[in-house]
Amino acid sequence: MNYDVDPAFAMAMEKKIRENDYDFVFSVNFFPQIAEVCHDMDMVYASWACDSPLISMYNEAVFYDTNRIFHFDRAREIEFYSMGIKNLWHLPLASNPKRLMTCARALSKSGRYEKYDISFVGRMYEKNSYDVIKDKLDPYTRGYLDSAITAQSRLWGSNITDLIMTSDMMVRLSENFDLKKSPGSFSNLGLIFDTTVIGFKVAYEARVRVLNELSVEFPHDVTLFTSDRADDLQMVRNMGSADYMTEVPYINNMSRINLNLTIPNIRTGIPLRVWDILGAGGFCLTNYQEELEEYFTDGKDLAWFKSDEELLDKAKYYLDHESEREKIAIRGREALTELGDYRDRMSEMLTVL
Repeated sequence: MNYDVDPAFAMAMEKKIRENDYDFVFSVNFFPQIAEVCHDMDMVYASWACDSPLISMYNEAVFYDTNRIFHFDRAREIEFYSMGIKNLWHLPLASNPKRLMTCARALSKSGRYEKYDISFVGRMYEKNSYDVIKDKLDPYTRGYLDSAITAQSRLWGSNITDLIMTSDMMVRLSENFDLKKSPGSFSNLGLIFDTTVIGFKVAYEARVRVLNELSVEFPHDVTLFTSDRADDLQMVRNMGSADYMTEVPYINNMSRINLNLTIPNIRTGIPLRVWDILGAGGFCLTNYQEELEEYFTDGKDLAWFKSDEELLDKAKYYLDHESEREKIAIRGREALTELGDYRDRMSEMLTVL
C-alpha cells in the first residue's frame, strides 16, 4: 500500500524468500520497500525503470549495494550516478514485434476497423494539478509559471523547467504546495512540482496545440485515442480509449502516420510508444529525443521533428509520399528487430547480474 514503508508487505516478502531458493528479485520500476527487504536478507534486487523521473528512486534505499538498477532515460541515470550510485546501468525500452504484428493482422482480417491518416494514442492530461492550484498563486508566480509552461511546450527534445525552479520560486510555491514525503525520501519540492505539476501541464499544452494545428492543416485526418475528454480539441476525431495490448498494435500498423509526443519529464530517453509503433510495422513521426540518434536515423527508420513547423512540414511530406513512407516503416521495424526485443533486454540484464 506504500512504496516506501509497508510492514505487512515486507513480512510476506521475507517469508516468501525464506521458503524458496531465488537467485534475485526483479521488479519493473524501483520500490524502496523491496530494496529494504532485499538488503536486510542480502538478496540482489534488480529493477528496470520505465518511468522518468521515478520519484520512488529519490530514497536512501537507492544507495544499497544489493541493488542492480536499470534505467531507460540516460539523463536520469547520469543524475543518480553523480550522486555516487554505481550499481546503475542504462537499458533502453523494447517491444515484442512478433506479438504486435500478430495482433495487428488479426484485427485487420476482422474487417471491423478502419485505416487512419494521422493518429495519436496517449494521455492528454486535461486534468492536471497545475490547473487545480493556479488560481491560488499570486499574480507574479502564476505569470512566471504560465510563461515557462508555454515556452517549454514548444521546446521539443530540450528542457528548461529545471532552470526555472529557483530558490525564490521554491519559497513562493511552498506557500501553496504541501509536500508530503515518506521517511528516507530525499525528493524535494522542485522535483515533485516539476514532474507532477509542470510536466503534465506542459504535455497538455503541447499535445492540444499540435493536434489542433494538424487538424487545421489536414481537416478530418487527425484521430486521437485517449481516455481523456480533451475538450479543447477542434477538428480532431476523439475515438476514446483503445486497448493497448490488442487494439493499439492495429492502430499503429494501419495509420499512415503515428505520432509520438514525449512528455518533457522524459529527458533523453525513447518512450515505449516509439518502440511499439515500430514493432507493429508502423511509420513513426516523433519529436526529437537525444537518444534517438544512438539507435535510429531520421528519414530512414522513422522521422523526427524539432519544432511545430517541422512537424507540419514532415506530416504533409510523408502523406504525399506514400512509397517513401512505407519503405521507412519497413526499415524501422527491421532496425528495431536488430536492436532486440524483451528477451534481448533480459539477456543484457542477466549478463550484468
